[in-house]
Amino acid sequence: MAVAAGQSPLPPSSDPSPPARVVFVHDPEATEAFKPQLERIRRLVQRGITGLAGKATVAAAWKSLVSTKDVIGIKVFSAPGPDAGTRPAVVAAVVEGLLEAQVPPTNIIVWDKQRADLRRAGFEELVERYGIRVEGSANAGYDEETFYSPDRPILGQLVWGDVEFGRKGDGVGRRSFVSKLLTKSITKIINVTPLLNHNTAGVNGHLYSLAMGSVDNTMRFENDLFRLTTAVPEIYALPSLSDRVVLNITDALICQYQGEQRGLLHYSAALNELRFSKDPVALDLLSLRELERTRLASSVPVPQHHSLSNQMELLHNAALLELGVSDPESIKIERAP
Repeated sequence: MAVAAGQSPLPPSSDPSPPARVVFVHDPEATEAFKPQLERIRRLVQRGITGLAGKATVAAAWKSLVSTKDVIGIKVFSAPGPDAGTRPAVVAAVVEGLLEAQVPPTNIIVWDKQRADLRRAGFEELVERYGIRVEGSANAGYDEETFYSPDRPILGQLVWGDVEFGRKGDGVGRRSFVSKLLTKSITKIINVTPLLNHNTAGVNGHLYSLAMGSVDNTMRFENDLFRLTTAVPEIYALPSLSDRVVLNITDALICQYQGEQRGLLHYSAALNELRFSKDPVALDLLSLRELERTRLASSVPVPQHHSLSNQMELLHNAALLELGVSDPESIKIERAP
């Protein structure tokens, strides 16, 4: 496993992984014509967080995960827009819960890789509504002291915005640097990702969204299944990422099983559900299975590279790095009342 400069990974434990606990919350009227209904979404988030935390109140539930001194980064996946990406209504409900727990609004950052995507998806409206911040990890710049460097060097096509774009010399293009937003600012991460197909990774899930949204020089991984299944778990495992994650929420209001970063509602199904867990691997496994089930139900031909067996490799690698469990028998699903 490749790690950040100056950091050493711990050896994998021989003890069996404890069961991953996942809390489902459902409301058949959470969306109307694929549009989220804010009041119903608010209640879903409240039920989910209190159910997962085992607390009687929303404030107590959030306080069990974060403190008022934390700078909390709510990671979203915004490139597909408000219909197919993370839905602003879900994030608004999370923000309201954090505010109820007395987290200062200036300590709450909604972020993704590009601020332009966040703006187009409607997240900047939350700045005016709640007084929080919206930031792009690429726009914040990258920390040249913290990076991912694969054990087997992979050279890619550097693009404008990458730290080493335009540089020459040995080793240029072999590292992916972590955003200063994570290394210098955010102390806790809440990851909110949509139930959305990805043609290579299988799902634009918690592992993929955080890993690819936090570093530069990612084009070398994107279209190669083998590279992606190795790089995504290893990047996620960097202490500046994985050590900060306190909660993962799968926005399963809509399941888009084809189309990747384009909103294609004719390839979508309304599930009207949110899923909460501290285990990103378990949530991504459940999302992969849901995408496969929905494709089969729709009778849409599934390309061979979309097979679940191919895309499970990423989750198996993540489990080996102890990021979570990839064994469905080790996932405990609870349905909140």
